[in-house]
Amino acid sequence: MTSSEPQSWRVTLTPHRSLTREGFLAVMFLIVAVNLIGGVVFLVAGAWPVTGFMGLDVLLIWWAFKANFADARRTERIEITETELILERLADGRDRVERRFVRRWVRVELEEDHGRELIGGLFLLSHGVRTEIGKFLAPFEKKALAVELHRALSRF
Repeated sequence: MTSSEPQSWRVTLTPHRSLTREGFLAVMFLIVAVNLIGGVVFLVAGAWPVTGFMGLDVLLIWWAFKANFADARRTERIEITETELILERLADGRDRVERRFVRRWVRVELEEDHGRELIGGLFLLSHGVRTEIGKFLAPFEKKALAVELHRALSRF
């Protein structure tokens, strides 16, 4: 059976985030309520400067969540065709980055410490250049992706 389109293997990698938008609102409501009550207590006790710092706490926590949600919108797409491997990176507020590798020259390297059962980075190697992929993946996900990449690269 022949196909007019070349065969390819694709995967899209995204960071996992367990906190939904509704969960974020609930957590922020709780933080604001606790800081508001604490701020009123300190204000009544005469320690009014503490109230400003409690407001600063809320602002810093909100900023940290905002940065976390922006980081969660990162995406890495890997496509393996008959002739090349294409790595495309998308991040919130940044330009799209695309790297192309000649498929037959690409090697997949997973840093593993078998003695301590640790898994490090997952890399694509080509012509002496190491490109890390899936930094945000859990160790078992990196290992599974490495196996799938090996399979896909050797399939064509």
